[in-house]
Amino acid sequence: MSANESRTGLKGEALPLGEDEVISLLNQAKYLYLRQISEPEENSLRLVVEEAMADRSETGRARGSASPLAEILKDASPIKSTDTCKTFELRWSRYVAYLVTEEVVGSGGDHEGEIYSGNLFRVYTKSHFLDYLSRGTGGHIEPLLHYKLVCLNHLIDVASYSPPEVRLLGKISESAGTKVRPN
Repeated sequence: MSANESRTGLKGEALPLGEDEVISLLNQAKYLYLRQISEPEENSLRLVVEEAMADRSETGRARGSASPLAEILKDASPIKSTDTCKTFELRWSRYVAYLVTEEVVGSGGDHEGEIYSGNLFRVYTKSHFLDYLSRGTGGHIEPLLHYKLVCLNHLIDVASYSPPEVRLLGKISESAGTKVRPN
């Protein structure tokens, strides 16, 4: 557990956050952006996701009040990561398979019969992804576990034999070059 994984106690001292608490914070986020995906070692996977929220200080503006979009966008707010948003790291020491799908395409499928817990970080006990892997692969030494991260713009499915290590990275300094924001 890192020094960044803490909360403040009654006297201001840092108290460590347990992995279950970090997962709870991850699932409480309104939105997530995928910021990094990498394989730090062969067949290992590291994901970094950042919380985002609607920026109510800005409302949607269409070009010209006569635009057909003006009425639709009048109460819309952009979704952004701010300085108060949390950053999470999920690391699988070994994965069986992972799939990154563009959000719009992945959100339109048939999800009937799938069983999961969680909100933006889901743990599946029954899924089409698990069914696909059981048909298309073999030689599994243990039951497969299925995790899904639901992010703005990306859906990330990961199958593995063990759960990921989940950490709260906190706020990452942009000057350190480790936080990536879209243009």
